[in-house]
Amino acid sequence: MPLRRLLGTLTAQLVLTASLAAQGLPTADPASVGLSDSRLRQLSEAFEDYVADGRIAGAVGLVARHGRVAFYETWGYRDVARRDPMDGDDLFRIYSMTKPITSVATMILAEEGHFRISDPVGRYLPQLQDLEVALWRDGNDETVTRPAPAVTIEDLLRHTSGFTYGSFTDTPVDRLYREARPLRGSEPTEAFLDRLGDLPLMYEPGTRWNYSVSTDVLGALVESISGMPLDQFLDERILGPLRMDDTRFYVDESRRSRFARMYGHDEGRDLVPGDSTRYLSRPVMVSGGGGLVSSAEDYVRFAQMLLNGGELEGVRILEPETVELMTTDRLGDIPGLDLGFGLGFAVRQVPGTPDAPGTIGEYGWSGIAGTSFWIDPAEDLIGVIMMQILPNRDVTFYDAFKRLVYRALEE
Repeated sequence: MPLRRLLGTLTAQLVLTASLAAQGLPTADPASVGLSDSRLRQLSEAFEDYVADGRIAGAVGLVARHGRVAFYETWGYRDVARRDPMDGDDLFRIYSMTKPITSVATMILAEEGHFRISDPVGRYLPQLQDLEVALWRDGNDETVTRPAPAVTIEDLLRHTSGFTYGSFTDTPVDRLYREARPLRGSEPTEAFLDRLGDLPLMYEPGTRWNYSVSTDVLGALVESISGMPLDQFLDERILGPLRMDDTRFYVDESRRSRFARMYGHDEGRDLVPGDSTRYLSRPVMVSGGGGLVSSAEDYVRFAQMLLNGGELEGVRILEPETVELMTTDRLGDIPGLDLGFGLGFAVRQVPGTPDAPGTIGEYGWSGIAGTSFWIDPAEDLIGVIMMQILPNRDVTFYDAFKRLVYRALEE
């Protein structure tokens, strides 16, 4: 191993262990929790090479096993032009990794008896009563509609609501979404619900998994039931109790030096700067489906709470039975996703392979700009990877990270 690389790795480990210790997170030598140090060095070398080759600007990788952080390293830069090195507590736009946090907020209210997940969401958000579903076929631009069955809260949690984003497929309903732009952030939640209620559903609720604004509707539900803004509810009931102090819907002035710059790939797969102007002030409507900024240090605390059955360091967020419900497949035979899906998480239903490792019951989710996490209860294992790459026209860096983590397992 080159001396430069060895010294860099040792320095990073010392600094990052101190950072984790400051938050009260236990750390461990990799071998003591059944991880191969030499295989983890191969992981680190792979990501150093991604940076050196200009495929990513930088990244933070974290692995916890048996409740202790055994691997935590940074690679590259938060800002390439400034040669500003990535730090362990840097902040990232986590986009859809917001969804599990909003889903947990929803289930907190369900535990308290404010609603059942089988309830129609229109009972609490009147704009979403009496929705219609579009009747369309592939290649047919018609958007004839008919009355739809009620969208339930469970449909929102498992993405079987019939809503869409308008950006991942190109159906007639997607085109209506692109024209109406229901989710803007610059207008209040009520305006989002008004526009959404005027659009037809893509599918009948409960008949197909389709990625959508469903979790933003859950954010609106949390606001309606709790009587407080979503960011306040999350802070009081999840983020504050878990000491996730850097997980917020915008980056204030005191944290901006730690905010990683956005990058993307051009058509030739070269690294180019992206739009880094958003998330510098609180939006009018905070997005429960994709609006949070967080760090690897913060997110592993959220993940460890889930792996512990809803509790971390004496603070209980959810009951174990609720966590089990959320992390068990709720799709059954419903088509639309190769994986299973619970209430806010993708759930592995089949054993992994060498190229796509994992065990049955593993769950997690990703953000569109290169952030991902997974929790493997059978292995008592958590992985978190953070970077900012959108669009990504290169390898799936999350898959590479995960594959190398599983190669390091010795038990």
